Amino acid sequence: MTILRESPSPSQDPQALALNALGWVLADQDRAERFLALTGLTPDVLRASLGQQATMAAVLEFLCSHEPDLVAAAEALDVAPEMLVRARERLGT
Repeated sequence: MTILRESPSPSQDPQALALNALGWVLADQDRAERFLALTGLTPDVLRASLGQQATMAAVLEFLCSHEPDLVAAAEALDVAPEMLVRARERLGT
């Protein structure tokens, strides 16, 4: 007997959720500049490290560290803020 499992939706996959959150962060220039300043990343390093778990965790940590951004990102991504927090925990920060 074969059990078929659905692929996790982007809201359940922490890497995908973090990538979507990064898109939201970068959509606003002031927020994007604050993200880069606080993480120490440069645009080139960010591009080169998109697939790395640490980078995706940094995105979620950035959001979780500032509740207004966390709530706004969750609304924009149509997920509960707790989903972003859990994704951060699953990525190991």
